[in-house]
Order: sequence, then C-alpha cells, then structure tokens
Amino acid sequence: MNHHLISSSSPLLMLLFIVLGFALLITPTPWTEARHSDHYGGPAHISSIISEELYNKTFLHKDDNACPAKGFYPYDSFVRATKCFPGFGRAGDLNTQKREVAAFLAQISHETTGGWATAPDGPYAWGLCFKEEVSPQSDYCDSTNKDWPCSPGKSYKGRGPIQLSWNYNYGPAGRALGFDGLGNPEIVANNSDIAFKTALWFWMTPRKPKPSCHDVMVDRYRPTEADLAANRTAGFGLVTNIINGGLECGIPDDSRVNDRIGFFKRYAKLLGVDVGSNLDCANQKPF
Repeated sequence: MNHHLISSSSPLLMLLFIVLGFALLITPTPWTEARHSDHYGGPAHISSIISEELYNKTFLHKDDNACPAKGFYPYDSFVRATKCFPGFGRAGDLNTQKREVAAFLAQISHETTGGWATAPDGPYAWGLCFKEEVSPQSDYCDSTNKDWPCSPGKSYKGRGPIQLSWNYNYGPAGRALGFDGLGNPEIVANNSDIAFKTALWFWMTPRKPKPSCHDVMVDRYRPTEADLAANRTAGFGLVTNIINGGLECGIPDDSRVNDRIGFFKRYAKLLGVDVGSNLDCANQKPF
C-alpha cells in the first residue's frame, strides 16, 4: 500500500511548502517579540522614560552607607512593580508621561529623603534613603475603622517609597497586591518589589473624595463643586494634597511642600520636561 498520498513532486505539495514558508516569515518569532521588550520580560516602556543609568543618577545616594535603605530600592524592582500598573507613565503624550514619572519619583523622594540643606550634591539627591519610619509617634491604628481591623501588636507606620501608613491603607493595598497587609505589614519594608508596588498602588488608586495622583498628573482629574470651592486645582500641588494635605496644605511657604517641589524640579530637568503649573497647595484646602 502506498502511504504517500501526495508525492514529493506534486504541485499541491509545492504550493503547501510555499504557503507554510510565507506564514513563517510573517509570524512573530520569540526573537522578534523580544526586540520590543526589555530584559525584565515585559514592555520596555518605563525603561524608555527612565533608564537604569538615569535612575541611578536621579537617586545618587540611595546606596550610600549613610542610608538605612542601602540596597533596598534597585532599578529592577521599580521596573517589575510598574508592570502591575500598566497605565503608569503611559497616558497622554511623551511629555505627560515624563512629567508623571518625575512627579511620582519626587513624591517618594520626599517621603524617604536623607538629604539636608548642605548635603553633598544638594538636598534633592538623597531620595530613597529610608525604607521605614524612624521613631513613629503612634502605631497608626485607626480602631474606629471596622473594614480594616488592626492586628494585635502590629504597627502600621510609614514603610516603603510612599511611606504607606495606617491600617486602612495597608489592608486594601495588601488585598490588591496579594499580601497580608494587616497581619504582616512589615513585608513592605522587607520586600523591595512589594514596597514599590504599594507606592504605585497608592499613586494609581482613587480613594473618594480624593482622585488618584495618576489622574491628576495625566489631566484626567475632574474637580467636583467641593474641589472648586476648596481651590483644589490640577497640578503637582494637588498630588501633595492627596498624599499629605491635612498637614501640609493651606499653609504659605511650607518647607515640606517646598522640598517636594525641589525634587520635582530636579527630576523634571533630568527627564527633559517642564513641571507645569500649580506646584504648591498653599491656597488649597485639604480633603
């Protein structure tokens, strides 16, 4: 019995070879797909905004012996964390994307700064120096919050790049990111990837009546009547209001607000973008 239903010289077989060969030419191979990805295995977009070299130039002293967080904030952890939030640094035109990244890095720098007025390379070269709050004034447990009850003996002090604080932030952050925020808040100061993810979660997540920091920086913020009455106008100052407005906003020439702005201006310059308007929150009422 002849098992070769189509001989090697058959015109039909030759046509089949041609079709298959053409399909191989137009089908993306793992190599061609890899050309558009970075070595972290995903889209290279954030790396096109801030390279590892620029990241290390931004945070000149984060790995100094003087910084308690030495070695805790590597570039690769930052990049991996951004993959959980694909909207970060991607909305709007390139300048908008750069401005958002600069604003985020500025805010986390203020929260973790080890700089001082006469510090080497200036006060705005010392971001990401701390990974947890030193000498907290309390355990940051809001016992009235029944949705996110505190675990006995746990402190919800500031940890990570954004200095995540309070049980009502640790709880939902942990649920969103897959860790026990209430039972194991310490992980935010012990795991670099999770630390960056909590900062990006806070940045990207609206918490009524507050908009997300992301929406403010990419021109998606739509003020309510209450926002308009409180003069909460879009800009870097409103992001500061979202993060710590209760303590810093509505105060003329507040040093903490000015520190945030100082970081923002330095980083925006490094990224080659303007800072926009409404940098402070001196005339805004807190949320």
